[in-house]
Amino acid sequence: MSVLRRNPNVPADPANTAPEQEFVGPTATSSSRRLPRTRTGAVWFGICAAAVALVVLIVFLLQNTRSVEVSFLWMHGSVPLSLALLAAGVGVAILAMAVGEARVGQLRRLARRNR
Repeated sequence: MSVLRRNPNVPADPANTAPEQEFVGPTATSSSRRLPRTRTGAVWFGICAAAVALVVLIVFLLQNTRSVEVSFLWMHGSVPLSLALLAAGVGVAILAMAVGEARVGQLRRLARRNR
């Protein structure tokens, strides 16, 4: 298209014109048919995801019942491998949440100070 042309709807090269076809198909109205996302739908999805995660966790616990020796600080004991791994995972998750909460608090104080 030439810089000097005033009408942007007219093609710069008339030889390259193709007849415009109006698209009428099922996707033309798909955005109007979509249902809105609701909190109930999000809760339903969360419950389904949690149920699948619990099934996976139960299978993991049942497959790793071998006992292992665990020593932590002054405590020594024997626990199933799955329980030891689960406790370690929960501990790491709690530590990550504490660090994340500290960072969120830091950002909130910074935002409040800048207002």
